[in-house]
Amino acid sequence: MATSVSIRELSLSFGAVTVLKDLNLDIRDGEFLVLLGSSGCGKSTLLNCIAGLLEPTDGQIFIKDRNVTWEEPKDRGIGMVFQSYALYPQMTVEKNLSFGLQVAKVPQAEIDKRVARAAEILQIGPLLKRKPAELSGGQRQRVAIGRALVRDVDVFLFDEPLSNLDAKLRSELRVEIKRLHQNLKNTMIYVTHDQIEALTLADRIAIMKSGVIQQLDDPIVIYNRPRNLFVAGFIGSPSMNFLRGEIALAGDRPVFTTHGVTFGLDAYDAAEPLTPGRKVVLGLRPEHIMIDSDVNSPELHEATVDIEEPMGADNLLWLKHAGHTMSVRIGGARRYAPGARVRMSFDMGLASLFDAETEDRI
Repeated sequence: MATSVSIRELSLSFGAVTVLKDLNLDIRDGEFLVLLGSSGCGKSTLLNCIAGLLEPTDGQIFIKDRNVTWEEPKDRGIGMVFQSYALYPQMTVEKNLSFGLQVAKVPQAEIDKRVARAAEILQIGPLLKRKPAELSGGQRQRVAIGRALVRDVDVFLFDEPLSNLDAKLRSELRVEIKRLHQNLKNTMIYVTHDQIEALTLADRIAIMKSGVIQQLDDPIVIYNRPRNLFVAGFIGSPSMNFLRGEIALAGDRPVFTTHGVTFGLDAYDAAEPLTPGRKVVLGLRPEHIMIDSDVNSPELHEATVDIEEPMGADNLLWLKHAGHTMSVRIGGARRYAPGARVRMSFDMGLASLFDAETEDRI
C-alpha cells in the first residue's frame, strides 16, 4: 500500500530536553492513524512537526513522497483541527469556512461548491448564517472540522479535537469523524490521550511514551497482545490485572506461580521458551476472568469480593486473591456483596506474560 506520510529519524529537543527521539513512522494512504499517549509523551509535538508548526532538530518528513521538512504549513497539503475551535468570532459560519480559500484567491464558484459540500457532509447547512457565539460546543467543532475539510487536502491532522466536549457530545462526534473518514477515505492522523477514542477510530494505533513509539498496530492486536508492560497497562479500562511471580514446572508443564498459587500455561501462546525460575508478570484483563456460573475449567481458584462497582450494562468486581487485588467484569444483572466467596478461572489463551526485568512480552 502506498505511503501517505513518512517520518524518518525525526528528533526534536528544546534545549537539554529531548521530546522526540529518532522516530520512524510510515502512515498508509487513506489510513486513520491515532497517536495515543499520556500528557508529555510527544504525540502533539509529532503532529505539529508534520503540520510544520514546529521545526525538528533532526530528521525528515515526507508527504506524498515530497520532502516537506522545511516547507511552510500552507504548502504541505494538510488540513488541521485543533483542540480549541479557533473560529473567528465576528464571522458567520459560512465566512469561517470560506475565509482561508478567499485569502488563497480560490475562485468564488469553487469556494461556494466546497463550502456547500462541507456543510452537507457535516450537517451544518442550517448554521451557515450564525456566528460562533450562537453555536453549541459540538456545532463549533463541526465548523472547525469543516474549515479543514474545504481545503480539499490529502492529509487531515486532528489535535485532541473532542477533549473540550462533554461525554455525550464526544461520543456523538466520534461517530461523525469515523463516518467522515469512511466517506472521504483521506489520510487522517489523530492525537488523543483517550484510549476509547483510539480503539474506536483507528485503523492503527501508535502508543507513545517519552518520545518513542512503544507499539504500532491494529487496535485489536494492541489490546490482546500488548508488546510490553507499559502498553498493557495503558490500554484497557479498568487496567489489566498484573500478578508478579515466576515460571515453574508441574511435571513437564510450564506454570506460573505466585504466593503459593499455580496457574497453568498450556493455553498461552509464548513467543519464546518458558524457562523455569524466570521472574515474570502475568497480565489478565477483567473480562478474561470467569467467576461462578461462567466457570468452565478444571483449574479453579477461590477469591473474596472486596468492592462491587455497578456500571449499568456490566459490573466490576474487585476480588482479593493470592495477595493481589483483581478486577473482574461481569454482567450487570449479577450482584455480589462484599465478603462473598467466589470461584474463578482464567482464559490463559488471552493472557499476557512479560519479563519482570525488561518488561517485554514473552
